[in-house]
Amino acid sequence: MANKIKDTDYLAISARIKAMETGLLTRERMEQILEARSDEEAVKILQECGYPELDARNPEAMDAALSAAREATLSDVLDGAPDPRYIDIFKLKYDYHNIKAVLKAAAMNTSPDSMLMDMGRVPAAVLKEAVQTGRLDELPEGLAAAAEEGKEILDSTRDPQLSDIALDRRCYQEMAAVAEKTGSAFLAGYVKIQIDAANLRSLVRTLRMGKSGEFLKTVLLEGGDIGADAVAAAGNSGALAELYGPTALQAAAEAGAEALRGGPLTAFEKLCDDAVGEYLAGAQFVPFGEAPLLGYLAARETEYTNIRILLMGRGAGLPADVIRSRLRAGYV
Repeated sequence: MANKIKDTDYLAISARIKAMETGLLTRERMEQILEARSDEEAVKILQECGYPELDARNPEAMDAALSAAREATLSDVLDGAPDPRYIDIFKLKYDYHNIKAVLKAAAMNTSPDSMLMDMGRVPAAVLKEAVQTGRLDELPEGLAAAAEEGKEILDSTRDPQLSDIALDRRCYQEMAAVAEKTGSAFLAGYVKIQIDAANLRSLVRTLRMGKSGEFLKTVLLEGGDIGADAVAAAGNSGALAELYGPTALQAAAEAGAEALRGGPLTAFEKLCDDAVGEYLAGAQFVPFGEAPLLGYLAARETEYTNIRILLMGRGAGLPADVIRSRLRAGYV
Protein backbone atom coordinates (compact mmCIF):
# COMPACT_ATOMS: atom_id res chain seq x y z
CA MET A 1 0.00 0.00 0.00
CA ALA A 2 1.32 3.44 -0.91
CA ASN A 3 2.29 5.72 1.94
CA LYS A 4 -0.29 8.36 2.81
CA ILE A 5 0.68 11.79 1.47
CA LYS A 6 1.29 14.28 4.28
CA ASP A 7 1.23 18.08 4.31
CA THR A 8 4.98 18.07 4.82
CA ASP A 9 5.39 16.30 1.47
CA TYR A 10 4.37 19.61 -0.04
CA LEU A 11 7.17 21.64 1.53
CA ALA A 12 9.18 21.97 -1.69
CA ILE A 13 6.26 22.71 -4.02
CA SER A 14 4.74 25.11 -1.46
CA ALA A 15 7.98 27.09 -1.40
CA ARG A 16 7.95 27.21 -5.21
CA ILE A 17 4.33 28.33 -5.23
CA LYS A 18 5.08 31.20 -2.86
CA ALA A 19 7.79 32.36 -5.27
CA MET A 20 5.54 31.92 -8.32
CA GLU A 21 2.77 33.96 -6.69
CA THR A 22 4.90 37.07 -7.19
CA GLY A 23 4.31 36.71 -10.94
CA LEU A 24 0.52 36.82 -10.67
CA LEU A 25 -1.31 39.71 -12.29
CA THR A 26 -1.94 42.13 -9.42
CA ARG A 27 -4.68 44.74 -9.23
CA GLU A 28 -2.01 47.39 -9.89
CA ARG A 29 -0.90 45.64 -13.08
CA MET A 30 -4.48 45.32 -14.26
CA GLU A 31 -4.95 49.04 -13.68
CA GLN A 32 -1.88 49.70 -15.83
CA ILE A 33 -3.43 47.63 -18.62
CA LEU A 34 -6.73 49.47 -18.23
CA GLU A 35 -5.05 52.86 -18.45
CA ALA A 36 -2.56 51.95 -21.20
CA ARG A 37 -2.59 54.49 -24.02
CA SER A 38 -2.68 51.82 -26.73
CA ASP A 39 -3.44 48.13 -27.14
CA GLU A 40 0.22 47.57 -27.95
CA GLU A 41 1.21 49.08 -24.61
CA ALA A 42 -1.34 46.89 -22.80
CA VAL A 43 0.02 43.75 -24.49
CA LYS A 44 3.57 44.78 -23.60
CA ILE A 45 2.64 44.90 -19.91
CA LEU A 46 1.35 41.34 -20.17
CA GLN A 47 4.52 40.26 -21.95
CA GLU A 48 6.51 41.64 -19.02
CA CYS A 49 4.43 39.27 -16.86
CA GLY A 50 5.53 36.32 -18.99
CA TYR A 51 2.66 36.08 -21.46
CA PRO A 52 3.10 35.81 -25.24
CA GLU A 53 1.86 38.54 -27.55
CA LEU A 54 -1.95 38.52 -27.32
CA ASP A 55 -4.24 40.09 -29.91
CA ALA A 56 -7.88 40.70 -29.00
CA ARG A 57 -8.62 41.25 -32.71
CA ASN A 58 -8.05 37.51 -33.14
CA PRO A 59 -9.96 35.91 -30.22
CA GLU A 60 -9.27 32.34 -31.34
CA ALA A 61 -5.52 32.89 -31.41
CA MET A 62 -5.68 34.73 -28.09
CA ASP A 63 -7.62 31.90 -26.46
CA ALA A 64 -5.16 29.37 -27.90
CA ALA A 65 -2.24 31.32 -26.45
CA LEU A 66 -3.91 31.53 -23.03
CA SER A 67 -4.67 27.80 -23.19
CA ALA A 68 -1.02 27.09 -23.94
CA ALA A 69 0.03 29.26 -20.99
CA ARG A 70 -2.40 27.36 -18.78
CA GLU A 71 -1.05 23.99 -19.90
CA ALA A 72 2.51 25.16 -19.27
CA THR A 73 1.56 26.18 -15.72
CA LEU A 74 -0.11 22.83 -15.00
CA SER A 75 2.85 20.90 -16.43
CA ASP A 76 5.26 23.03 -14.44
CA VAL A 77 3.66 22.30 -11.08
CA LEU A 78 2.81 18.67 -11.89
CA ASP A 79 6.46 17.66 -11.60
CA GLY A 80 6.58 18.73 -7.96
CA ALA A 81 3.06 17.82 -6.87
CA PRO A 82 3.00 14.67 -4.69
CA ASP A 83 -0.58 13.90 -5.78
CA PRO A 84 -1.49 14.55 -9.46
CA ARG A 85 -5.21 14.50 -8.63
CA TYR A 86 -4.90 18.10 -7.49
CA ILE A 87 -3.91 18.96 -11.06
CA ASP A 88 -6.67 16.80 -12.53
CA ILE A 89 -9.33 18.75 -10.66
CA PHE A 90 -8.57 21.73 -12.94
CA LYS A 91 -8.69 19.60 -16.09
CA LEU A 92 -11.78 17.56 -15.40
CA LYS A 93 -14.35 20.19 -16.42
CA TYR A 94 -12.86 20.39 -19.92
CA ASP A 95 -13.41 16.67 -20.46
CA TYR A 96 -17.10 17.19 -19.77
CA HIS A 97 -17.22 20.27 -21.98
CA ASN A 98 -15.76 18.21 -24.82
CA ILE A 99 -18.31 15.43 -24.35
CA LYS A 100 -21.09 18.02 -24.65
CA ALA A 101 -19.51 19.40 -27.82
CA VAL A 102 -19.12 15.99 -29.48
CA LEU A 103 -22.67 14.87 -28.63
CA LYS A 104 -24.27 18.10 -29.81
CA ALA A 105 -22.26 18.09 -33.03
CA ALA A 106 -23.32 14.51 -33.73
CA ALA A 107 -26.97 15.43 -33.17
CA MET A 108 -26.61 18.33 -35.62
CA ASN A 109 -24.49 16.33 -38.10
CA THR A 110 -21.63 18.84 -37.87
CA SER A 111 -18.00 18.75 -36.78
CA PRO A 112 -17.26 19.47 -33.10
CA ASP A 113 -13.66 20.53 -33.77
CA SER A 114 -14.19 24.28 -33.39
CA MET A 115 -15.80 23.73 -29.97
CA LEU A 116 -13.25 21.30 -28.51
CA MET A 117 -10.80 22.49 -25.86
CA ASP A 118 -7.61 20.47 -25.53
CA MET A 119 -7.18 21.20 -21.83
CA GLY A 120 -8.65 18.12 -20.16
CA ARG A 121 -7.20 14.92 -18.77
CA VAL A 122 -7.99 13.16 -22.04
CA PRO A 123 -6.67 14.65 -25.32
CA ALA A 124 -9.59 16.16 -27.21
CA ALA A 125 -8.93 14.05 -30.32
CA VAL A 126 -8.90 10.84 -28.25
CA LEU A 127 -12.12 11.76 -26.47
CA LYS A 128 -13.83 12.69 -29.75
CA GLU A 129 -12.84 9.38 -31.33
CA ALA A 130 -14.03 7.36 -28.32
CA VAL A 131 -17.43 9.06 -28.16
CA GLN A 132 -18.03 9.03 -31.91
CA THR A 133 -17.14 5.35 -32.28
CA GLY A 134 -18.75 4.22 -29.05
CA ARG A 135 -15.44 2.83 -27.73
CA LEU A 136 -16.04 4.41 -24.34
CA ASP A 137 -13.87 1.85 -22.56
CA GLU A 138 -10.93 3.95 -23.78
CA LEU A 139 -12.02 6.74 -21.42
CA PRO A 140 -11.74 6.94 -17.61
CA GLU A 141 -14.60 5.02 -16.02
CA GLY A 142 -16.55 7.99 -14.66
CA LEU A 143 -16.19 9.91 -17.90
CA ALA A 144 -17.31 6.91 -19.96
CA ALA A 145 -20.47 6.51 -17.87
CA ALA A 146 -21.20 10.23 -18.20
CA ALA A 147 -20.79 10.14 -21.99
CA GLU A 148 -23.12 7.16 -22.22
CA GLU A 149 -25.79 8.83 -20.09
CA GLY A 150 -25.53 12.12 -21.97
CA LYS A 151 -25.90 10.34 -25.31
CA GLU A 152 -28.88 8.28 -24.14
CA ILE A 153 -30.69 11.42 -22.93
CA LEU A 154 -29.95 13.31 -26.13
CA ASP A 155 -31.01 10.39 -28.32
CA SER A 156 -34.28 9.86 -26.45
CA THR A 157 -35.30 13.48 -25.82
CA ARG A 158 -33.46 15.46 -28.54
CA ASP A 159 -33.05 18.10 -25.82
CA PRO A 160 -29.40 19.19 -25.45
CA GLN A 161 -30.23 21.12 -22.27
CA LEU A 162 -31.29 17.94 -20.47
CA SER A 163 -28.15 16.19 -21.65
CA ASP A 164 -26.02 19.11 -20.40
CA ILE A 165 -27.74 19.01 -17.01
CA ALA A 166 -26.90 15.33 -16.60
CA LEU A 167 -23.29 15.90 -17.65
CA ASP A 168 -22.90 18.85 -15.27
CA ARG A 169 -24.21 16.69 -12.43
CA ARG A 170 -21.73 13.95 -13.33
CA CYS A 171 -18.90 16.48 -13.49
CA TYR A 172 -19.50 17.82 -9.99
CA GLN A 173 -20.01 14.32 -8.65
CA GLU A 174 -16.62 13.31 -10.01
CA MET A 175 -15.01 16.44 -8.56
CA ALA A 176 -16.48 15.59 -5.16
CA ALA A 177 -15.28 12.00 -5.49
CA VAL A 178 -11.73 13.17 -6.27
CA ALA A 179 -11.80 15.45 -3.24
CA GLU A 180 -12.99 12.61 -1.02
CA LYS A 181 -10.30 10.24 -2.28
CA THR A 182 -7.54 12.76 -1.62
CA GLY A 183 -8.79 13.32 1.91
CA SER A 184 -8.25 17.06 1.49
CA ALA A 185 -10.69 19.18 3.50
CA PHE A 186 -9.56 22.25 1.55
CA LEU A 187 -10.33 20.62 -1.81
CA ALA A 188 -13.68 19.35 -0.51
CA GLY A 189 -14.53 22.90 0.52
CA TYR A 190 -13.52 24.18 -2.91
CA VAL A 191 -15.91 21.74 -4.60
CA LYS A 192 -18.72 22.62 -2.19
CA ILE A 193 -18.46 26.38 -2.76
CA GLN A 194 -18.48 25.76 -6.52
CA ILE A 195 -21.64 23.65 -6.19
CA ASP A 196 -23.29 26.32 -4.02
CA ALA A 197 -22.40 29.00 -6.59
CA ALA A 198 -23.67 26.81 -9.45
CA ASN A 199 -26.98 26.25 -7.63
CA LEU A 200 -27.42 29.95 -6.96
CA ARG A 201 -26.79 30.67 -10.64
CA SER A 202 -29.32 28.01 -11.63
CA LEU A 203 -31.88 29.45 -9.23
CA VAL A 204 -31.59 32.99 -10.58
CA ARG A 205 -31.45 31.96 -14.25
CA THR A 206 -34.43 29.61 -13.89
CA LEU A 207 -36.57 32.25 -12.20
CA ARG A 208 -35.54 34.90 -14.74
CA MET A 209 -36.63 32.61 -17.57
CA GLY A 210 -39.96 32.00 -15.85
CA LYS A 211 -39.46 28.24 -15.66
CA SER A 212 -41.21 26.09 -13.10
CA GLY A 213 -40.06 24.95 -9.69
CA GLU A 214 -40.08 21.38 -11.00
CA PHE A 215 -37.57 22.32 -13.69
CA LEU A 216 -35.42 24.02 -11.05
CA LYS A 217 -35.25 20.80 -9.06
CA THR A 218 -33.86 18.97 -12.10
CA VAL A 219 -30.92 21.37 -12.48
CA LEU A 220 -29.91 21.75 -8.82
CA LEU A 221 -26.88 19.81 -7.62
CA GLU A 222 -26.34 17.88 -4.44
CA GLY A 223 -23.14 18.14 -2.43
CA GLY A 224 -22.95 21.79 -1.49
CA ASP A 225 -23.09 23.29 1.98
CA ILE A 226 -26.60 24.51 1.16
CA GLY A 227 -28.93 21.64 0.30
CA ALA A 228 -30.70 21.51 -3.06
CA ASP A 229 -34.08 21.34 -1.30
CA ALA A 230 -33.35 24.55 0.58
CA VAL A 231 -32.38 26.28 -2.67
CA ALA A 232 -35.59 25.10 -4.34
CA ALA A 233 -37.62 26.37 -1.38
CA ALA A 234 -35.91 29.75 -1.63
CA GLY A 235 -36.93 29.83 -5.28
CA ASN A 236 -40.57 29.40 -4.27
CA SER A 237 -40.46 31.95 -1.46
CA GLY A 238 -37.99 34.42 -2.93
CA ALA A 239 -35.99 34.34 0.29
CA LEU A 240 -32.53 34.42 -1.29
CA ALA A 241 -31.08 36.88 1.21
CA GLU A 242 -32.22 34.81 4.18
CA LEU A 243 -30.81 31.55 2.79
CA TYR A 244 -27.43 32.89 1.73
CA GLY A 245 -27.06 35.61 4.37
CA PRO A 246 -24.67 33.66 6.63
CA THR A 247 -22.54 32.39 3.72
CA ALA A 248 -19.76 33.59 1.41
CA LEU A 249 -22.41 33.98 -1.29
CA GLN A 250 -24.33 36.69 0.57
CA ALA A 251 -23.34 39.52 -1.79
CA ALA A 252 -23.98 37.32 -4.83
CA ALA A 253 -27.45 36.41 -3.53
CA GLU A 254 -28.28 40.08 -3.01
CA ALA A 255 -27.19 40.82 -6.59
CA GLY A 256 -29.23 37.82 -7.72
CA ALA A 257 -32.32 39.19 -6.02
CA GLU A 258 -31.72 42.49 -7.80
CA ALA A 259 -31.34 40.63 -11.11
CA LEU A 260 -34.73 39.00 -10.52
CA ARG A 261 -36.21 42.47 -10.25
CA GLY A 262 -34.88 43.27 -13.71
CA GLY A 263 -31.32 44.23 -12.87
CA PRO A 264 -28.32 43.08 -14.92
CA LEU A 265 -26.80 39.62 -14.53
CA THR A 266 -23.22 40.84 -14.98
CA ALA A 267 -22.63 41.89 -11.38
CA PHE A 268 -24.35 38.76 -10.10
CA GLU A 269 -22.16 36.44 -12.17
CA LYS A 270 -19.03 38.26 -11.04
CA LEU A 271 -19.96 38.02 -7.37
CA CYS A 272 -20.59 34.28 -7.68
CA ASP A 273 -17.06 33.88 -9.04
CA ASP A 274 -15.67 36.21 -6.38
CA ALA A 275 -17.16 34.08 -3.59
CA VAL A 276 -15.25 31.06 -4.89
CA GLY A 277 -12.14 33.21 -5.20
CA GLU A 278 -12.52 34.43 -1.63
CA TYR A 279 -12.52 30.85 -0.39
CA LEU A 280 -9.35 30.08 -2.36
CA ALA A 281 -7.62 33.23 -1.17
CA GLY A 282 -7.45 31.64 2.27
CA ALA A 283 -4.72 29.38 0.87
CA GLN A 284 -2.30 32.30 1.06
CA PHE A 285 -2.23 31.94 4.83
CA VAL A 286 -1.44 28.21 4.78
CA PRO A 287 2.35 27.68 4.98
CA PHE A 288 2.45 24.33 3.18
CA GLY A 289 0.26 21.47 2.01
CA GLU A 290 -2.08 21.10 -0.95
CA ALA A 291 -3.97 24.37 -0.24
CA PRO A 292 -1.28 26.73 -1.60
CA LEU A 293 -1.06 24.62 -4.77
CA LEU A 294 -4.83 24.64 -5.30
CA GLY A 295 -5.07 28.33 -4.50
CA TYR A 296 -2.34 29.24 -6.95
CA LEU A 297 -3.76 27.19 -9.82
CA ALA A 298 -7.23 28.65 -9.25
CA ALA A 299 -5.70 32.14 -9.15
CA ARG A 300 -4.16 31.49 -12.55
CA GLU A 301 -7.57 30.39 -13.88
CA THR A 302 -9.04 33.69 -12.67
CA GLU A 303 -6.12 35.54 -14.21
CA TYR A 304 -6.79 34.09 -17.67
CA THR A 305 -10.41 35.19 -17.35
CA ASN A 306 -9.37 38.69 -16.35
CA ILE A 307 -6.87 39.00 -19.19
CA ARG A 308 -9.60 38.14 -21.65
CA ILE A 309 -11.98 40.66 -20.04
CA LEU A 310 -9.29 43.35 -20.17
CA LEU A 311 -8.20 42.85 -23.76
CA MET A 312 -11.64 42.15 -25.23
CA GLY A 313 -13.09 45.10 -23.33
CA ARG A 314 -10.39 47.44 -24.60
CA GLY A 315 -10.84 46.06 -28.11
CA ALA A 316 -14.57 46.77 -27.94
CA GLY A 317 -13.90 50.33 -26.80
CA LEU A 318 -15.61 49.87 -23.42
CA PRO A 319 -14.95 52.54 -20.77
CA ALA A 320 -12.37 51.59 -18.15
CA ASP A 321 -14.99 51.69 -15.38
CA VAL A 322 -17.16 49.16 -17.20
CA ILE A 323 -14.23 46.81 -17.74
CA ARG A 324 -13.12 47.27 -14.14
CA SER A 325 -16.58 46.32 -12.85
CA ARG A 326 -16.36 42.98 -14.69
CA LEU A 327 -12.96 41.91 -13.41
CA ARG A 328 -12.97 38.96 -11.02
CA ALA A 329 -11.43 39.42 -7.60
CA GLY A 330 -7.74 38.55 -7.76
CA TYR A 331 -5.64 36.40 -5.48
CA VAL A 332 -3.07 39.11 -4.85
